[in-house]
Amino acid sequence: MKQKALKQCDRYTTKYAECASGRTISVVWQCRKQAKELNECLHQYTNDSVLEEMKKAYMLQQNEQGSVRV
Repeated sequence: MKQKALKQCDRYTTKYAECASGRTISVVWQCRKQAKELNECLHQYTNDSVLEEMKKAYMLQQNEQGSVRV
């Protein structure tokens, strides 16, 4: 789930990294907009409903593989 989210949000990750580059404490207020955009994007791919869908898909896959092995 995390890998998929990072891949889908690569554009926002890059924007945040560019903003944060060379900054220390000031990154908190200087890159607030980029951080918010990144978090909103990541949340689309890392919420409870996505996790439940991935669990269902995994269980179906395991059931299919189990019935083939028998």
